This record gives sequence, C-alpha cells and structure tokens, in this order.
Amino acid sequence: MSLFVILVPALLASGCDEPEIVQEEPVRPVRAMKVADFAGVTERSFPGRAAATQEINAAFRISGQLIKRPIKVGEDIKKGDLIAALDPSTFQAEVTRSNADMVSSQAAHERAVLELDRQKELLANGWVTQARVDTVQATESAARASVIAAAAALERAELDLSFTALTAPFDGVVVDTYVENFQEVLAKQPIARIVDTSQIEFDIDIPEGLISMVPYVQDMRVRFDAFPDLEVPAKVEEIGTEASQTTRTYRVTLIMDQPEGVRILPGMVGTVTGSAAPPSEERPLNIVVPTAAVFASKQSNESSVWVIDESSNTVNRRPVQIGNLISGGYVIDAGLEPGEIIATAGANFLREGQKVRPEVR
Repeated sequence: MSLFVILVPALLASGCDEPEIVQEEPVRPVRAMKVADFAGVTERSFPGRAAATQEINAAFRISGQLIKRPIKVGEDIKKGDLIAALDPSTFQAEVTRSNADMVSSQAAHERAVLELDRQKELLANGWVTQARVDTVQATESAARASVIAAAAALERAELDLSFTALTAPFDGVVVDTYVENFQEVLAKQPIARIVDTSQIEFDIDIPEGLISMVPYVQDMRVRFDAFPDLEVPAKVEEIGTEASQTTRTYRVTLIMDQPEGVRILPGMVGTVTGSAAPPSEERPLNIVVPTAAVFASKQSNESSVWVIDESSNTVNRRPVQIGNLISGGYVIDAGLEPGEIIATAGANFLREGQKVRPEVR
C-alpha cells in the first residue's frame, strides 16, 4: 500500500511533463493585385505570331503543260518576274485560227454592205421590191454580228495565250513550289507560294477589358523568340470588332517594317510590349479594382477590401468608398492608395489578421 501511494503521484507527475502539441494554421494562398493609378498599369505584354502582309498561291488560269519554272524556294522575286510558263503552241494556233475567222467575217460583212447599198439604189429606181431590200438588210446585220463574235473569240484566244506566262503580282519571296517542269497542270492548281515580306504583320489577342485602350497605345515593340536581342517598332493596323466565342478576346493586327540585318518570316512567334496614353480628359482619375475584391462588412454593412501587409503577409479589412461600376470593376473613390496590395478573390473566406501567401497579378 505504501508503494502504491508513492508510485501513483510519481506517474501523474511524469505525465504532466509531456509538451503540448500546437497545430499551426496553414497559410492560405490568395490572388492579389497591386493597385495603381493609370500611369502605373499602362505597360502590358502579349504573345503573338508574325504573318505576311500579302501572300498568294500563284496559279494559272488555264490548263496546259509546264515548260518553264525558273524560280526556287527562298529566292526573292520582283513584281512582273516570271514564275512559270506553259507550252504556248496550242494557244498560239487558236489565236491564228481566230484571226483568220475575224478576217473572213470582216470580208463577208463588207460584201453585205455593198450589196445592201446596191439594193437600196435599185429600190429607189423601182427595180426591186422592199421585201428584197429587207432580206439583204438582214444578211448585212448577220454579217455584222459575225464580225463582233469573231472579234470576241480572237480577244479570248489572245488572253489565253497571255495566260501561259505566270508572273509575280508583287515583290516577295518564294516560300514553296508545288510542280515541276513538263508536268501537266490544271487551271487554278497552285504552282508556287509567294509572300510579301517587305512589311510584317503581327497578330495578337487582346482581352475585352483592354480593347478600348488599343487606339491609344504608343511605343509598341515586338521581340521575336528567334531574335531575343532585337526589338522591332510596330504600330496598330487593324482592330477586330467581334470577340472570340471561346476566349472572349479581340484580334488586333500590328504592322512593322523589316529590321536591318535580319529577316522576320511569317509564322515566327514573339511578344509585343506597349503602353497606352489616352488624352488626359479620358484617363481614369481613380483606382479600379475587380468586383470580387469588394465585400460587405457584417458589422457595419459597409464596402471593404482586404489589404495585405507586405511585411507580415497578413490581411486587414479596409473600408472603401466605391463609385461607378465599369467594365474593369468598381471605381474606388476613397480608401486605397496606389501601391497597396489587395486580395482579389475569396474575400468572404478571409478574416482579420489571417496569414496569407499572395499571388500578385
């Protein structure tokens, strides 16, 4: 009994010496943004792809046998240079035949005109009837129509002959060829692909929330992945007016001159960077934040945002005065200063002083 009295207090005392396990609250990741006035958010970058300002698959308008194709892939070509030629012998023969038909039709018409003049003179002297004159008049009209038809046939034959030579419609570079010499080709069958690289277009997709700023973009520079140390100045050429059904972005086309020393080719990818500077009367005077960043306080039902302390990464509720709702979110009339970081998602799941891991965008 004495031993029991001694051991039980000792065991109880040893159990009290075990350290207490404290579970740390996990740090919550949150989306965040650094609020700024207009001047702080003007510069943006967007990926895109280069395209030729003009490009065609050159093709003949007629069918025939290819007898000449002097161009090669990669060669520069000038407007009017020969791309390929068809055997012209068949078409030259058609021109000759049509020309003979034209001469014959003209001679027949001249005879019909002379005959009509004689018949009119005989009619005036009363030696033939009006019916006879009408018959000769019809013959002359038919002969005149034959001349017109023969002239049209001759013109068509001469056009077909001219179509045996395929020439470049603009200055460019040959990027592909599809046929070889002595091959039979059909009308509209691609012979070669020509692209104009004197200037380069660059296509990018702009979110609908920023498309209204595109007309004010200045100092646009494109950096291509193939030439990372080179920046090419560009300007806006076209702005799309219909958003993509899947991405809700608008297609914007830039244009730029070829830089010296390198050649930008269609299909090259890169990134464009630029800044927007609309007239002062059109610039937003206040801070704009996403609608998801604003929540109502349960205590006072006033609009608030979560401001993130950069030194401790904790959130603190900040009452704000909201203004109009625009395409980019709420206009903040008071309560925030440029440079502060706020949470932009999950506002209802945060609490005062909670530690977070901000993902600033």
